[in-house]
Amino acid sequence: MSRVNAALERRLPEQRLFLRSDTETRFIRLKPTTQAIALAGTSVVLAWSIVATAVLLMDSIGSGGAREQSRRELATYESRLDALSRERDQRAGEATAAQDRFAIALGQVSDMQSRLLASEERRKELETGIGVIQTTLRRTMTDRDTARTQVADLTAQMTGTGTNLAKGGTSVEDMTETLDFVTAALGRTASERDAMARAADQATAEAEKTAYEIKLLEEKHDEIFTQLEEAVTVSMAPLDNLFSSVGLDPDDLLDQVRRGYSGVGGPLGPLLPPVVGGEDADSARAEKILDGLDRMNLYRLAVEKTPFAMPLKTSYRQTSGFGPRWGRMHEGIDMAGAMGSPVYATADGTVVQAGLENGYGKLIRIKHEFGMESFFAHLSDIKVSVGQKVSRGDRIGDMGNTGRSTGTHLHYELRANGSAVNPMTFIKAANNVF
Repeated sequence: MSRVNAALERRLPEQRLFLRSDTETRFIRLKPTTQAIALAGTSVVLAWSIVATAVLLMDSIGSGGAREQSRRELATYESRLDALSRERDQRAGEATAAQDRFAIALGQVSDMQSRLLASEERRKELETGIGVIQTTLRRTMTDRDTARTQVADLTAQMTGTGTNLAKGGTSVEDMTETLDFVTAALGRTASERDAMARAADQATAEAEKTAYEIKLLEEKHDEIFTQLEEAVTVSMAPLDNLFSSVGLDPDDLLDQVRRGYSGVGGPLGPLLPPVVGGEDADSARAEKILDGLDRMNLYRLAVEKTPFAMPLKTSYRQTSGFGPRWGRMHEGIDMAGAMGSPVYATADGTVVQAGLENGYGKLIRIKHEFGMESFFAHLSDIKVSVGQKVSRGDRIGDMGNTGRSTGTHLHYELRANGSAVNPMTFIKAANNVF
């Protein structure tokens, strides 16, 4: 210590602190070692204060920036949701307009088919009339030739037997009357022949005009068929991709829907000819278009029965996604919002559970078609009962904080044939189409 004091004394010479009172004076000796320890302690406290203050300032600045970034991300997400909602409404309007156009086009096709049938009947009538006119004309020409032959024979007889005619005045008068009658008959026959020829020319022109109109109708008919086929193809592709993107087989789903909507009935009436049919190409194209429209209608029914919709229509924040969380599998998505926010059914179905469930709190479980089930957990209020039929968009409960929950939110879960699937896959697939 002496050596340490001697070494420190060069920098920190010994100091004395005098304490004086009324009666006496005392002093405290501050050795170099004591001064070094005091300075080191003071330096350590000062350094710690500076570091702690810097850490607190950095944490405050960082948390403020994170909150601002969270607010910006929330605003961006909500604006994106609004844009998707508007786009979905626009797509729904376009689909409705497309269906209306399909109905109008089908009406035009039916009208054109009726006109084609009427034109075909008219053409057949014209052909029959032309055949009758030609037959009559040939018969008239034959009668004319026969009459000319008879006139020539009578003229020869009159020329060759003038002496005999001169002897019998009555025979000459008969021959004159006969010639007048034959001449008048020939005039009438020529007039009828000319009228028949004009009628035949008019019928031929009418037939050519009708054939041209039929050709125009066929071209327009083909153009409308082409537009309908293209519209059905364009409208069908997104719906096929919608179900394929979530792992569902479109053909299998449509078969199930078709079996569920296959009822027929009513009193039987007389047999009626089909609207479309036959072996021609137009009938096959019409049948294909009708099959496509029927498939689109089945898709519409399948969409209503598949949970593609959002369970919330108010503002929310997704606090947890589908997948591993804290070492365990989180089999749904958590959406935090205001207490009492309305919760809606995401597809048509039947309520199979409505009440308290361990961990889930107040839970609603809905069974849908195609082996799908939806879960709505941690609710504050349940507005449906077991066995009740619900439709897509019906309000079934309110958001809450019941069960194993750290705050107000909705736990939304989907299961396909008993296995949990990511609900966002269905929601995003529907946003891409609607």
